Amino acid sequence: MVDAAGAAPDMDTIKAKMKSTWIAGDFGKIAVIIDAAGDEFIDRLGIKEGERVLDVACGTGNLAIPAARSGGVVTGIDIAPNLVEQARERAAAEGLDCKFEEGDAEDMPYGDGSFDTVMTMFGAMFAPRPDVTAKELLRVCRSGGRIAMANWTPTGFAGQMFKTSGKHFPPPPGISPPVLWGDEETVRSRLGDGIADLKMTRQPVIFKFPFDPAGVVQHFREYFGPTKVAFANLEPDAQAAMQADLERLWTENNRATDGTTEVESEYLEVIAIRA
Repeated sequence: MVDAAGAAPDMDTIKAKMKSTWIAGDFGKIAVIIDAAGDEFIDRLGIKEGERVLDVACGTGNLAIPAARSGGVVTGIDIAPNLVEQARERAAAEGLDCKFEEGDAEDMPYGDGSFDTVMTMFGAMFAPRPDVTAKELLRVCRSGGRIAMANWTPTGFAGQMFKTSGKHFPPPPGISPPVLWGDEETVRSRLGDGIADLKMTRQPVIFKFPFDPAGVVQHFREYFGPTKVAFANLEPDAQAAMQADLERLWTENNRATDGTTEVESEYLEVIAIRA
């Protein structure tokens, strides 16, 4: 993985910036819009009592919490300590015995084959080295266990939102676009010979907000770390251009007609059986 000049990116610097990006804002205010999607994802997995489950890049616990409700023995790991703390608070409020800890999806502190199900929703896809991430997901999953992923697709609304933001505030050179985890052939290539079976299904997810598209963009500017950081690093004219493009995207895709916002996106559901 090299940049246009042929130099390898400074991974420590990239990861430090990624961590500070996810710490920025308050992701819990954004995560609530995918709560239902997380519940549906776990329902389809059918977590069994006592099943050892790892939620990679767990955020505020959108998968971990319903998995624990289903009887799973759940561990969550995330690079951002504030999100880990929110996940702990959510679990405690429901009296759920989950373990949440700070850590890196590319270098997890668990033994080989430690989990029956290794899952991630809109999380591990953002780790900067997908080949390393794939190896870690495979490593910590037992033979015959499951790797379950929910990844935004390049063509879905979320993918288009990231593309629009990236036009104004590009990612570091040499970093693979996260939404490639939402491409079937890419997933198949990355998991490779480590799996015995692979099923991939595109699933819909609805974003609903009680305000208009301009309000949605403002909401993301305030609470979604990547959007907040992007705007903060742009000059005023560039901020205005990015704001206009994002408002246009939300407006063109808005199905609501009552002053609120409702947009349909999609993700790729990946269910892989470890070889």
